[in-house]
Amino acid sequence: MSPEKSMLLHICCAPDACIPIPDLLAEGWNVTGYFYGSNIHPRDEYTRRLEAVNILSAHEGTECVIPSYCPGEWLEVVRGLEHEPEGGRRCTECFRLQLEASAKEALRLGCGYMCTTLTISPHKNVNLINSLGESISALHGLKWEYRIWRKNNGFLRSVGRSKELGLYRQNYCGCIYSFHEPDMELTKSAVTHLMKTE
Repeated sequence: MSPEKSMLLHICCAPDACIPIPDLLAEGWNVTGYFYGSNIHPRDEYTRRLEAVNILSAHEGTECVIPSYCPGEWLEVVRGLEHEPEGGRRCTECFRLQLEASAKEALRLGCGYMCTTLTISPHKNVNLINSLGESISALHGLKWEYRIWRKNNGFLRSVGRSKELGLYRQNYCGCIYSFHEPDMELTKSAVTHLMKTE
């Protein structure tokens, strides 16, 4: 793959990708998706989101790389940050892990550019995400495509588009802590079980 105009697009979920993918394709980018997913809990939820990503990829005619589901890896990265609020340091480390994995895949595929769908969400810190993406890309010799996808009604467009395509749209970010929040005792029990079954 020629690195010029070839992009690895980190996909957090299908609804958030249903605007970036067609927009990038229309601009002439050669787009390959990358759906990390090990931050998503429980496994049934991961499976539902994966199915939606596959539906979107097939619809847009784009390839999407799906790494193995390894929630234990994600739990190790955020160990000690269990009590962080949503949007705090735990989320930063989660973004970093996903973008680092994306950068490695971009290198493997020979992509020259990297981008993420995370900035379509009205709930996420887009400056932090783009800053992380830029620094991680630079470390790997990649170019970061700075986008704030929620601009120009990007989020509302994604809601409408995901409905048109029948994509599953989740009601929480994805991790075990956002799933059980604010019941920390239930979360501790779920984490212990997850680590034993990994």
